[in-house]
Amino acid sequence: MKRYLILIALFIGQVNLLFAEGIDRLEPMFWWVGMKNPNLQLMVHGENIGASMAEINYPGVTVESVSRVENPNFLFVDLQIAGNAVPGKFPIVFKSGKKEVAEYQYELRQREPHSGDRIGFNSSDVIYLITPDRFANGNPDNDEIVGMKEKPNRGDKDGRHGGDLQGIMDHLDYIQDLGFTAVWLNPVLENNMTKTSYHGYSTTDFYQVDPRYGSNEEYLELSKDLKKRGMKLIMDMIFNHCGSEHWWMDDMPMHDWINNYPDWKVTSHRRTINQDPHASEVDKRAMSDGWFVESMPDLNQRNPFMATYLIQNSIWWIEYVGLDGIRQDTWPYPDKNMMAEWMKRVLEEYPHFNVVGEEWSMNPAIVSYWQKGKVNSDGYQCYLPSLMDFPLQNAAARALNDDEDFDHGMIELYNALSNDFQYPDAGNLVVFPDNHDMSRFYTQVGEDVNKLKLGVAYFLTTRGIPQIYYGTEVLMSNEGTEEHGVIRSDYPGGWAGDSVNAFTGQGLSDAQKDMQNYIRTIQNWRKNKSLIHNGQLIHFVPENGVYVYFRTNEEETVMVILNKNTKEMQLTTDRFHEVMKGFTKGKEIITSRELHDVSKIDVPAETAMIIELK
Repeated sequence: MKRYLILIALFIGQVNLLFAEGIDRLEPMFWWVGMKNPNLQLMVHGENIGASMAEINYPGVTVESVSRVENPNFLFVDLQIAGNAVPGKFPIVFKSGKKEVAEYQYELRQREPHSGDRIGFNSSDVIYLITPDRFANGNPDNDEIVGMKEKPNRGDKDGRHGGDLQGIMDHLDYIQDLGFTAVWLNPVLENNMTKTSYHGYSTTDFYQVDPRYGSNEEYLELSKDLKKRGMKLIMDMIFNHCGSEHWWMDDMPMHDWINNYPDWKVTSHRRTINQDPHASEVDKRAMSDGWFVESMPDLNQRNPFMATYLIQNSIWWIEYVGLDGIRQDTWPYPDKNMMAEWMKRVLEEYPHFNVVGEEWSMNPAIVSYWQKGKVNSDGYQCYLPSLMDFPLQNAAARALNDDEDFDHGMIELYNALSNDFQYPDAGNLVVFPDNHDMSRFYTQVGEDVNKLKLGVAYFLTTRGIPQIYYGTEVLMSNEGTEEHGVIRSDYPGGWAGDSVNAFTGQGLSDAQKDMQNYIRTIQNWRKNKSLIHNGQLIHFVPENGVYVYFRTNEEETVMVILNKNTKEMQLTTDRFHEVMKGFTKGKEIITSRELHDVSKIDVPAETAMIIELK
């Protein structure tokens, strides 16, 4: 008998120890009343928390189900939040039998008024893309944080340099003055990786801003500061992978949480299997389930708990920060059915929201497959509103670099745009000269300022939503190398002691100041030009290295001339009579020059002209 009492006592002691740790994570940490979808799934992590049940006693909130998984340290709790639930805090009590083993104080918040009606970024915007670690160090005190593995090293091109959210907030006047209306930041979530963590694409916590950038509260402050200026915030998200040092890699909920684990395999990168009607299943899995690189484990979006986690995480950030858009990394790599479901969920909650996906293909047939409204032969519907227009970017670089003949030169830009018939909404594509993953456009065109200006003028006046990478306005380059750490160099003036300060103009060359003014002039003019935002585009086959197109609506017409030649060209305009009929004069907006006769126009060498016709 005594032996049995000792065994019972030991068992009771083990049970108490079983729940001594309680809960170390519950995500999402809070939610909102009044969401269109009443369902919410909580992921709970704690030692042996899977042996418990969850109870809630709060009006309008019901525990619909509790799911236990392979790992006893996880519990998934499905809630339903009624339409009449009110904001407030309440305990979620976890019990094993009748014994309470843990408690979490949960909060339902009030949504901002008209939160679901927010208007996403669109063709009236010009987006400024920033790599936060490399833009400006507004708070040197957060360069090194206890518990963060990688320490600052500005001398290492692949190290952390100290740029942060405060640095961006400190220079919003500068960004706004240049005429930008939206800011896209490369990922700002925690990247607690041992090395090369600055770029942000190896997430180790999906609910926390990296403390070396700031805090969740500072991210919210940045969003509010932008909104006060009538500007927008776009968040860079990654559904395909996380960082290999993510907290759950040491204690995963189930064996299929990560694809190809633990014997990881690199993806085949054969993205066309998504469209290929003849693709084998093994090739599809080699693409979608492979790891991007060894440090980026591939998330399994076919796992329903993973899918729900990612979908809710994106909605949480939209609602919490008040996002105006999302740029989704590596669009074709995750499970495409889950990605379609994600877009449906987001647009159900925010019908006017915008999301742009990264499909790095030069084939518009491949890119257009993903856009909302595309009728695909396989019946697939993606619901993605926007994509990065890589085909047009590539065509622009080739058009400016190639010698002119029947198939090369400016005709390449014309031909690229003629593929717009493949897109359900070409006007909602994001157009760009470069980004953080490729050589800077200034370098792509051989460090030729005039070619850079031609390219920038084109992207700011063609159809779509323009995006400019930070530093383009001061001729930042990566001549002689394609290393990402160099492409993403520090912005001059973002660090105390910089000898050149692009924010103030100190130390800039005349060419750099001129480029700043060039971009400022076009972008601030563009802000109020609805015909550039949504007007019809009519273009004419380039002749002799000169490309002419028009943007027009019922109120006005703008003529754009791109002269690639190294000599002045006289343009006789009777060829464009169908658009120019009735116009006799014009004003060139870059130089403010009045044109008193537009029947013939002298176009300076290697110059773009943007002419308001009168």
